[in-house]
Amino acid sequence: MSGEKNYPVNLEIDYPESLSRWKTFFRPFLALPVLILLSIVAGISDYENYDDKVKYVSTFGLLYIATGLMILFRQKYPRWWFDWNYNLTKFGIRVMAYCALLTDKYPSTDEDQSVHVEMPYPDAKSELNRWLPLIKWFLVLPHYFILSILILTGFFVTLFVWFVILFTGKYPRGIFNFITGIMRWALRADSYAILLITDKYPPFTVK
Repeated sequence: MSGEKNYPVNLEIDYPESLSRWKTFFRPFLALPVLILLSIVAGISDYENYDDKVKYVSTFGLLYIATGLMILFRQKYPRWWFDWNYNLTKFGIRVMAYCALLTDKYPSTDEDQSVHVEMPYPDAKSELNRWLPLIKWFLVLPHYFILSILILTGFFVTLFVWFVILFTGKYPRGIFNFITGIMRWALRADSYAILLITDKYPPFTVK
């Protein structure tokens, strides 16, 4: 895989030689069911039941908090917690890749398809500093500031690409690499500050 070779977390998405024009045209509607599914699994929602309001808290968030506490007090990252976070993250990236028109493959809940994520399981005692989870959220703020700008830019670029695909059936390679790079950068920042699988500070690059 390409990218920052020394960083333990990486993302690659297979470049499609051609894309379906009609699937691209209807992408906002085709993506809706899987976006709803992702929001149920990983999001926060609430609903009114007469006078009682029930709040559903993100399972992903709870595992983040619990993992941080486990590393802090026990220097341990339970394997099944890692597997849950890892597989949920991969599913979320597949959904985002589909929404960003990077692939025509409808997001699978369990198969990698054209999205390849490298996230090694950490040895908490030897590889993770037990105190860092307390401040990682602060240390990573510069990344999230830059990413907020890049993601907004990527949104408008994707709108442009939507028209390009409708006329040519192809995704411009340079733009494809740029959008994939934004997702790679975000994954690395999340792996450091939220998933807590590495103490190596993420690089400021889309590569």
